[in-house]
Amino acid sequence: MAAVDWAADEAALRGDGLRLVYATRWVEHQLGAMKVSHEDRAGAAEGVLAETERRVGSRQPDLAMTADKVEDAPVGVLLAAADEAELLVVGSHGLGSVRGFIVGSVGQEVVAEARRPVVLVRPGYEKDGSGASEGNSRRKVVLGLDVNEVKDELMHFAFDFAGRHHIPLEIVHTWHESFVHRPGTAAKDEMASVLAGVVRPFRERFPDTEVAEVTAPGRAAEHLIEAASDACLVVVGRRRAARGAHVGSITHAVIHHASCPVAVVPHS
Repeated sequence: MAAVDWAADEAALRGDGLRLVYATRWVEHQLGAMKVSHEDRAGAAEGVLAETERRVGSRQPDLAMTADKVEDAPVGVLLAAADEAELLVVGSHGLGSVRGFIVGSVGQEVVAEARRPVVLVRPGYEKDGSGASEGNSRRKVVLGLDVNEVKDELMHFAFDFAGRHHIPLEIVHTWHESFVHRPGTAAKDEMASVLAGVVRPFRERFPDTEVAEVTAPGRAAEHLIEAASDACLVVVGRRRAARGAHVGSITHAVIHHASCPVAVVPHS
């Protein structure tokens, strides 16, 4: 339901409609050999969709909404739905800050194969859209960026999201010190200059978005997970593969350990 709340609020903010999708073969997908009748599947789907529609209607009463149950397994249903949407929003189960989060097999397959951005939402998403606990306001968007692979899809999504929500965008670039043949301060200055150069065209395209650029040596995933502690969204990329599906190690770590919603944006 955290994903439902996030999707409803985001759709309302964008002036879009919300489509709720329920794959009726999820029980078979989860439990393998266990046999579940068609009637039981249909009944479970109708009950969940009715409850979810009531929740959305109470939260966003003016939001245009449809609800569909589809007789198929979850991954195929969600991938087909994503092709017709601006965003696909799915949930992930929280285990706590030490152990990280579960992104189930369905979520991982969808993230790896979807042709549209996928947002993973943790339990605890609050009414204000931040997912923040009381006294801990999350008021920024974090983008993980490799300056050697600046993709328009990724940059546009992050800048556009921050602009729609009227919150700052923090762009994080990291590097391995062993790959930079300069003293620490000089290396950081050089990386900051490179980052500023690749970000400049997007600053000009989105002049009303407040942007902070952060460069640091070390592992990208660790910096992004830390930055997520006071963010409302972390944005990471995933390369579209010609054959097969692949989620990079940084994106994999972030979707399992970041404490806020994570947007995975496919790019060429």
